Amino acid sequence: MARTLRYFGAIAFLFAALLGQTVSAEDAPLRIGVITFLSGPAAGPFGVPAKNAADLLAEAFNKGQVPGYDKKGFGGRQIELVYVDEAGGPTKVVTEYRNLITRQNVDMVIGVISSGDCLAVAPVAEEMQKLTVLFDCATNRVFEEASYKYVFRTTTMATQENVAAARYIAEAFPNLKTFSGVNPNYAWGQDAWSDFTESLKILKPDAQIATNVTPKLGAGQYNTEVSALLSSGAEMMQNSLWGGDLEAFLLQAAPRSLLETMPNVIICGDTVLERLADQIPDGTIIGARGPNGPYAPPTALNKWFRKKFEETSKAQPVYASYHMATAFFGAKAAYEKAQATNKAKDPSVEQIIAAFENMKFESVSGTVDMALGKGHQAVQPVPYGTVRKVNGKITLVNIRSYSPDKISPPDGMKSLDWIRSGFKR
Repeated sequence: MARTLRYFGAIAFLFAALLGQTVSAEDAPLRIGVITFLSGPAAGPFGVPAKNAADLLAEAFNKGQVPGYDKKGFGGRQIELVYVDEAGGPTKVVTEYRNLITRQNVDMVIGVISSGDCLAVAPVAEEMQKLTVLFDCATNRVFEEASYKYVFRTTTMATQENVAAARYIAEAFPNLKTFSGVNPNYAWGQDAWSDFTESLKILKPDAQIATNVTPKLGAGQYNTEVSALLSSGAEMMQNSLWGGDLEAFLLQAAPRSLLETMPNVIICGDTVLERLADQIPDGTIIGARGPNGPYAPPTALNKWFRKKFEETSKAQPVYASYHMATAFFGAKAAYEKAQATNKAKDPSVEQIIAAFENMKFESVSGTVDMALGKGHQAVQPVPYGTVRKVNGKITLVNIRSYSPDKISPPDGMKSLDWIRSGFKR
C-alpha cells in the first residue's frame, strides 16, 4: 500500500510539472530513511517491532492523530519512509546508508540497532552531512571517542544501563561475594561488562569476578558458555546478550537450570518477557534499556501508543519499539522547533540541528533530555525489576528507577573515568 501511494505521489508530481504547475520542495514529502533488522535472528525480537512502531507513527503523524502533537507529519509536511535491512554487517550497512542518500534522496535517517553498525555509520553521516538519529545502538563510544554535528542518539547508552544494573545488584545482593557475566564479543558487550564490573568495584569492592564468557555475536550455540557459567559457582550473573542470541541462550540454559541456579540481570531482558515467558524463572532481573516497555510511564501518549501498537501488531511493544518511537518524536520535535524559531516552513538541516541540541522533548517513554555529547546524546532514568510469576503470568516486583545523575557521567567526561572516580560529579 505504501509503495502504491509513493508511486501515485510521484506520478502526481510529474503531471504537475508537465502542466507547468510549481511544486516546491516544502510541499513534497519529507523522506526518512529507516535502518533496522528486517531479516536474520535480530529481526523478530528487535527489528520488526521497531519497524512496526515506525509504520504506526508515520501513519498517525500524517493524519494528525497523535495526542499532544497537533501538526500533521513533521510541521505540516507529510513524511515518507524508505526502509533498509540492517542485516549483513557494518560494511553492508554503510553501503546501504550511502545509497539512501545518493540514490533514494532521503532528507534524514533514523536507524541502527547494532553498536558495531552504529560506530561505522556515524562518521559516514558526518562525511555526507546528513542528519542521522541513532535510535537503538548503545555503545558509549559514539560520543566519547568523537564529536559529531549531524548525529544524535535519542536513547540511553551502555554506561547508564549497566551502572543502573550494578546499583540494583548492589542493593538486591547486599552480601555479594562472586558474580559472572555473559557478554557478546564486540563493542556493546565489551562496554557493558566494563561498565558493570567497574561500577561493582566501587559499590561492592569485596565482590569478585568468577568468570566472564564472551561468545561471538550470532554464535547461536551456547552449551560451552552455559557449562562454564554453571561451574563458576557465582551467586548471580550479568547478561548483555540481545535479540536472537539472548533467546538462543535462554532456551539452551533453561533445561540446565542456569537462571534458577544463578539469577541473571538481563540488560536487554524486556524483549523476552512475552516471547519466552516460560523460560524465565522467578528472581530474574529485567532491564528495558530505559523507561520503556513495562517501565514506560502511564502518560496519555504512552497509553495511546501501547493500545495502537497492540491493535496493529498483535503483540506488546518492546524497548526497540519504544526506541524507534522516541527517535521519531525527537526528530519531529526538533523539526517543528526549528520551524518556530526561524519562522521557516521548511527549516534547513543546520536549523534543525541547532534546535535538536540540548533539547528536551516528550516521548512515549517520558521526558527525554539531550544532555550529553554536547547536546547530541539523551539521558533518561533507567529502571530494573525482578520477575515474580503470579498464576503463571510474569509480573515485575521490586522495581527501582535510577535517575540520570546517578548513572550518567558529566558531559565531556569518559564513562570509565567517571565510574572509577567513585561517580563524582
